[in-house]
Amino acid sequence: MAISLTKSFAIPLLLAMCSTIFRIGSSAVFDYPAVFNFGDSNSDTGDLVAGKGFSLSLPYGQNYFKTPSTGRFCNGRLIVDFLMDAMDMPYLNPYLDSVGAPSFRKGCNYAAAGSTILPAAATAVSPFSLGVQLNQFLHFKARVLELRAAKGGKKLDKYLPDEDYFQKGLYMFDIGQNDLAGSFYSKTLDQILASIPSILAEFENEIQQLYNEGARNFWIHNTGPLGCLAQNVAKFGTDPSKLDEFGCVTSHNQAAKLFNLQLHALCKKLQGQYTDGTVTYVDIYSIKSNLIANYSRLGFEQPIMACCGYGGPPLNYDRDIGCGQTKTLNGTTVTGKGCDNSSKYINWDGIHYSEAANQFVSSQILTGKYSDPPLDNKLALPLEL
Repeated sequence: MAISLTKSFAIPLLLAMCSTIFRIGSSAVFDYPAVFNFGDSNSDTGDLVAGKGFSLSLPYGQNYFKTPSTGRFCNGRLIVDFLMDAMDMPYLNPYLDSVGAPSFRKGCNYAAAGSTILPAAATAVSPFSLGVQLNQFLHFKARVLELRAAKGGKKLDKYLPDEDYFQKGLYMFDIGQNDLAGSFYSKTLDQILASIPSILAEFENEIQQLYNEGARNFWIHNTGPLGCLAQNVAKFGTDPSKLDEFGCVTSHNQAAKLFNLQLHALCKKLQGQYTDGTVTYVDIYSIKSNLIANYSRLGFEQPIMACCGYGGPPLNYDRDIGCGQTKTLNGTTVTGKGCDNSSKYINWDGIHYSEAANQFVSSQILTGKYSDPPLDNKLALPLEL
């Protein structure tokens, strides 16, 4: 018998189904003692906020954490949070957060918003490029081993990983978006496409260094459809001829697709080289593109327009008035406010995805069909609406 879902009921059901998937799929699909994550704002759990000493304002964090102090650029949880749920593990504490005696027993998060694979420029939002994040990890590992040797294991078990966790742990990556998106402000599309091999050469070098340090399990996300972010549509999509049928900037998505094609080839190469480990490539682009193309069927109402911002339809995005900010514009005090129901929006603030969208993406990751090699579908049950 067919079941008809009303719009008001579709999202709560979706979230409940996702939670069930995570519990069923967690034990055997993700069997790692610790996770070490590297990336940008897509998986930053507070590193940039702690590192640069600034604050986010409500409504960031309002839907789950009830506070913006976690430093997540979202109204709630990120994909990495849902994947940690899938492993039945605590959320990753950011490497630079020293307040509250954070525990790194189950891993550490080095991801920082605005980070790039290539070394950061002097004017970059984040100085914590992938190379810096790797050095932070190497320092972290050295200090852990030093402290364990000096003070003994049991006293530190609550806070620090065991030595063998560094080999048995999972090394996750979600980075590259800013290398591409930032380049459009100063380079042509052809120049950006030509730069992709050098970006990925740097990425391969960092992966190799981790492998040389004993890392054996790598989980690598490709980049999403950059052209579908309200920020990029507002800046580069004013000419309708530059948009695709979904309202996304064609050039940005073209760059993302080529980057992902070459990243996939690199992962296949590493799979052949690291025969004593695992290298999993995850096609985030396809998941997010499918979500945007089929947003209505999946219970969303706005595929591109930001939930939190200023300006109203069609994008609700103004680069000068960010989510949660209050400024004077033409003599009038205005604020970037959140929408009434964030679960109906794919995009949160013009750049980052909403918690509801992140949860959907995570559920699709756990079906296994977007991974190379695929996950065990018998354990990570697919979501069917």
